[in-house]
Amino acid sequence: MAFGWIDEQAEARRRAGLVRTLRPRPADSPLLDMASNDYLGLAHHPEVTEGAARAARLWGGGSTGSRLVTGTTELHTELERELAAFCGFEAALVFSSGYAANLAAVTALAPHGSLIVSDAGNHASLIDGCRLARGDKQVVGHADPEAVRKALATHQGPAIVVSDTVFSVDGDRAPLEALAEACREHGAGLVVDDAHGLGVLGDGGQGAPYAAGLAGAADVVVTATLSKSLGSQGGVVLGSARVIGHLVNAARTFIFDTGLAPAAAGAALAALRLLVREPERAARARTVATELHTRLTAAGLEAVRPDAAVVSVRAPSPEQAVRWAADCRTAGLAVGCFRPPSVPDGISRLRLTARADLSGAEIERAVRVIGETRP
Repeated sequence: MAFGWIDEQAEARRRAGLVRTLRPRPADSPLLDMASNDYLGLAHHPEVTEGAARAARLWGGGSTGSRLVTGTTELHTELERELAAFCGFEAALVFSSGYAANLAAVTALAPHGSLIVSDAGNHASLIDGCRLARGDKQVVGHADPEAVRKALATHQGPAIVVSDTVFSVDGDRAPLEALAEACREHGAGLVVDDAHGLGVLGDGGQGAPYAAGLAGAADVVVTATLSKSLGSQGGVVLGSARVIGHLVNAARTFIFDTGLAPAAAGAALAALRLLVREPERAARARTVATELHTRLTAAGLEAVRPDAAVVSVRAPSPEQAVRWAADCRTAGLAVGCFRPPSVPDGISRLRLTARADLSGAEIERAVRVIGETRP
């Protein structure tokens, strides 16, 4: 029977407690949201939603084509210019998603004969970029600059080191300064995904590379998503004009993909301008994360100390993690639930988002619910 193997895999997932299901949410959900990546609480901000609506009224519902045909509007170039200036880079290129941006950066910057050194804890989009790239690959231990240095020493020729800046599972921060040093010793480029750093780390949320003193460096390329701190949709690659020009001509997820919808570009631009005007939002997100961690550990829960806005709480097993998250939902709290294969170490977790707009009472309520529903 065609696709008969699907049933076997479905049964294996069921036995392992790894079945995933879609859960449509209403527009007016009563749940306290600590599952999304809306770190600055901007997805429903009136200026952001009006930015989306205004762009849709002016430019239409879609971008109408690939960026190289009709999909680049004046709005896209305005967004790119302001993103580059905010993050401290010479140029920027906007994509339809952060996933597409990561595929573009890794595949276009690792041609045949090059070496890609990838952190074991990297996001799936970076992993897939490595798989699709024509260069050789080496996966090294998590957040280990010395392992990166040793891997680079085995190769003669072009090389890039690929890493998240803030890892999405535990919210820990990559040692960017040490990675950059290792790269420079061997003439390698550094490609980092700042999806969870943009809007949270650095002065006023300018990002982890900016905080590490790497913004604008010719040997550093940064990717990010517009769907987390900026509350919109899409992705971006930031780097030198030379690198961005190469991506325009070589990145398949740019050349052959429809451009980002104007509404998403308008929302992202409005959110960026709001963040420039209210830089304290970034510090507030970090403060909320620290308070969450402090309260959770005081309650006897095993929570990982956050470096940005992600707080994870360890669960005993995949099945118990799913049940724990479901019990939290029943009690009015939405939390993330990370299980294998989404977690590289095989340890299941509840994943909490520290949002800048959370009140003290909401933080207290979240900690209480998580403690009362623990397995």
